[in-house]
Amino acid sequence: MGVSQSAPRSPETGRQCLDRRVFVLSGASAVVVAAVLPGCAAPQKMVQVSNGRHKVCNLGDLAEGKLLDFEYPDPSFGSNFIVKLGEKAGGGIGPNGDIVAFNSLCTHMGGPLTGTYKHAHRAIGPCPFHLTTFDLTRFGIVIAGHATESLPQVRLEVSGGQVYAVGFQGLVYGRHQNA
Repeated sequence: MGVSQSAPRSPETGRQCLDRRVFVLSGASAVVVAAVLPGCAAPQKMVQVSNGRHKVCNLGDLAEGKLLDFEYPDPSFGSNFIVKLGEKAGGGIGPNGDIVAFNSLCTHMGGPLTGTYKHAHRAIGPCPFHLTTFDLTRFGIVIAGHATESLPQVRLEVSGGQVYAVGFQGLVYGRHQNA
């Protein structure tokens, strides 16, 4: 397929412009190729990385709606927070599945989310840079704002009444990998 002979010419370059028919056929061809090639539209797996086991706190240290900050796996990752939401959450641990932890940097441009938790909504934000807000009950997905990625969730384990960080689900802002 090419540009038809009757297509108008661009005043800047003198080249022929695409007509509607060629544009639609080219787009349809691209859709067919994407659907036919194996793996083009395969679902992608969430990035999960283990960074060793690090004690965060005791279960008894957590009070509903109160954030505790912690560093994991080291200070270069920025701070993280853990919170007991009071309702079951995606990736939650503990007797009620309501304890979650996340990295404190917005996934859009790394804005600090510290001090922006809204317990009534189980959300953190808005980010001071571009107002992104994240839902902590649903794996940190974006509620509103410019971010397109969920907040990186810190994977947790409970053992003997103690809470341990064992890895990340998602990519921490500003890093090519979480290891």
